[in-house]
Amino acid sequence: MTSKFQEYLEKHNYSNFDIKAVLFDMDGVLYDSMKYHSKSWYQTMTEEGINATPEEFYLHEGRTGGNTINLLIERMHGRKATEDEKQRIYKRKSELFTLYNDGDTISYAYDMLQAVKNKGLECILVTGSGQPSLLGKLDENFPNIFQKDKMVTAFDVKHGKPHPEPYLMGLEKGNKLIPHQAIVVENAPMGVESAVAAGIFTIAINTGPLDEQVLWDAGANIVLPSMKALFDNWPNYCIELGIN
Repeated sequence: MTSKFQEYLEKHNYSNFDIKAVLFDMDGVLYDSMKYHSKSWYQTMTEEGINATPEEFYLHEGRTGGNTINLLIERMHGRKATEDEKQRIYKRKSELFTLYNDGDTISYAYDMLQAVKNKGLECILVTGSGQPSLLGKLDENFPNIFQKDKMVTAFDVKHGKPHPEPYLMGLEKGNKLIPHQAIVVENAPMGVESAVAAGIFTIAINTGPLDEQVLWDAGANIVLPSMKALFDNWPNYCIELGIN
């Protein structure tokens, strides 16, 4: 039976992988923070009189804050959000997130990052987040893993996920990599869509409340139930990827 890795190579007309880096999303991949993002967004939008549900923010995960605000205001009021609205609403959402977030990391996230580094590969962060409360703690929670000049955040991109720009920029920051020289670890459908649109082999870990079919439908090459499952499968994946 053809493996998911072989299917990818055939689809993209590559003869083999040449893995140099693994590109990691942040919320829901490294930090167990999505429940607090959802709570903060929902409360903020309720205060603004904008109809929403807590669950839908899992579907918006990966968008920049400004794009999320614009989408909901356009849906509610039939117009685009003003820059003042974007800044004010996102400021409030960020205040609530800082209040609620407990800073917990995803189980096995650091083990997985170290396993990647132990293979001589780079770990590159590609997140739609602009939350200083998380970005500022990466070195503390995951020491000696990420380099600041090899991170893509909400502050770096014009188009957030699901646009391919964040992951294309991640490849660029990884010393001008081409798609078959990296893999992506994501947890959100929009992040998966972004990575797939950038042409990169994408592993989705389902750390949230969404049905895993949503991640398959977004185009993930592999869907797993947890970071532990990825860590446990990593040695076998290395063989398939030709990583020594």
